[in-house]
Amino acid sequence: MNSIARNTRGCTSYHSGVAAEDIVARDYRNRGRSIACRRWRGKSGEVDLIARNDDQVIFMEVKKSSSFDKAALMLGRRQMDRLCSAASEFLAGEPAGQMTDVRFDLALVNGRGEVRVIENAFGAV
Repeated sequence: MNSIARNTRGCTSYHSGVAAEDIVARDYRNRGRSIACRRWRGKSGEVDLIARNDDQVIFMEVKKSSSFDKAALMLGRRQMDRLCSAASEFLAGEPAGQMTDVRFDLALVNGRGEVRVIENAFGAV
């Protein structure tokens, strides 16, 4: 694959990911959650979306594919570990620190732009 095709594919993937995050952020806001951060980056990595539900902090990984099943398969153990490390960095700035009530959600977006959220997804693994 030449560099132009690779750059085009990377650009398309980036914009597709941003669009999926927009859809998920809207879905969470519609459910009464506030979006605290988008694409928060720490030394350990990036968190797609961080929401708040009262005193709870919700860390979200957003995956988009043609189907919900394909999107769900895109999340691996290494990525979950990286997300947990990044979340720990984020929590260092919270009033309750590591004692903050947290949840890790996996937000799936299919090819039609529909959203399916697996709340507390890491607890289900």
